[in-house]
Amino acid sequence: MPSVAVKLYSVFFKFLLKHRLQNRIQTRPDDYDPFGVTSRPEETIAAANPLFDDDGVATKDIHIDPFTSLSIRIFLPESALSPPEASVKSRPRRPDLNSPSVSDSARPSPNGSSPFHSSRRNSYGNAAVANTLKAEPRRSSYGFSNDVEGLNLMAGVGAGVYRGYSPANSAKKSRKLPVILQFHGGGWVSGSNDSVANDCFCRRIAKLCDVIVLAVGYRLAPENRYPAAFEDGLKVLNWLGKQANLANLSMGGATELRKTDNRHIVDTFGASMVEPWLAAHGDPSRCVLLGVSCGANIADYVARKAVEAGKLLEPVKVVAQVLMYPFFVGSVPTHSEIKLANSYFYDKAMCMLAWKLFLPKEEFSLDHPAANPLIPDRQPPLKLMPPTLTVVAEHDWMRDRAIAYSEELRKVNVDAPVMEYKDAVHEFATLDMLLKTPQAQACAEDIAIWVKKYISLRGHEFSY
Repeated sequence: MPSVAVKLYSVFFKFLLKHRLQNRIQTRPDDYDPFGVTSRPEETIAAANPLFDDDGVATKDIHIDPFTSLSIRIFLPESALSPPEASVKSRPRRPDLNSPSVSDSARPSPNGSSPFHSSRRNSYGNAAVANTLKAEPRRSSYGFSNDVEGLNLMAGVGAGVYRGYSPANSAKKSRKLPVILQFHGGGWVSGSNDSVANDCFCRRIAKLCDVIVLAVGYRLAPENRYPAAFEDGLKVLNWLGKQANLANLSMGGATELRKTDNRHIVDTFGASMVEPWLAAHGDPSRCVLLGVSCGANIADYVARKAVEAGKLLEPVKVVAQVLMYPFFVGSVPTHSEIKLANSYFYDKAMCMLAWKLFLPKEEFSLDHPAANPLIPDRQPPLKLMPPTLTVVAEHDWMRDRAIAYSEELRKVNVDAPVMEYKDAVHEFATLDMLLKTPQAQACAEDIAIWVKKYISLRGHEFSY
């Protein structure tokens, strides 16, 4: 069973959430606002930081649609600044420390330290081994040792100058990382891509999976009801493909650009249309969708649309998706929906209020395509869906339907494992109070192990 602290916090959380939902039902706007909102005033926001601080992840916010409030926060791990790993053949062998030809300075010190520097092994190959006996200088927090090629720093002092990380001109030689599109939870009406809790979770995923995370700030209900949030998710996927194509052009992919040596494609106002972090370090051909709670519904929708689009999305390719305690419901109740209707944090009555705020009145149904993934004749066929990892909690009333969806995927030979966590509650790995728990950390590590099967350049190095 959850701890006493979790139970007490759940009572407070449900009281506050119910109060906010009822207020939004009473004060919801009558007119449709296409611009919308992506965050609430009561949300605690984490400021973006384009520098690599102690945790080794830089962030920046981008407003990608001038007609709506749709935005993204990019999480770039410091590992992207490492040069591409050399081939095994060209990598020098590590000398035998017991050999008399090795100097005393190269031998291990009495305290067990070694003069050789090795990096943590990841899904892209073996760990890099230093090729000299001389200890390399300590790398700064920006990823460079003796130069500032990757920084956009100002010589003098002044206001309004960008001081964050800016990729070097030799972007073609930069290390390319997979991309994860992350959709936050919040029951359609709350939550934010730049909240403190979501910022912490995305940083953790970026480091563990060694990927670039794009946290999507989709429009919230009731200001923007269905299908606004789903359209925003698909819009970001298309934007990612557009960025990849523009990056190829800006690197000299077109004849005109080669003649003028122009490295930037600009819009009508002269602003660069190419996102430099993605252009230098992003590999959209290894794209993973990750949805939390109601964000899992968005991720599943985007995955279906990606399957339908096929090669039209190139160079973007969705290779897998992760559904963390999805917000699935249905008109025929499952065993968990009956037994755990009054579960912790998000009980069934509260979630029904959220669905009423999200779905238009004329379309409200628990078997709506946005709510129930198991309705018959839903397109595309399940056998075409990407590999799908489902994370469920023991004390989540929506768990059975998520498990049933995974079972249907496995019936048509889709890799669709289920990770069930005992004594866990809905959003146990992403809620602000529970983020630092060992169970939340273990869940993120389990996700990373499974995801690396599909983003590894060398194939299935990891087994689930």
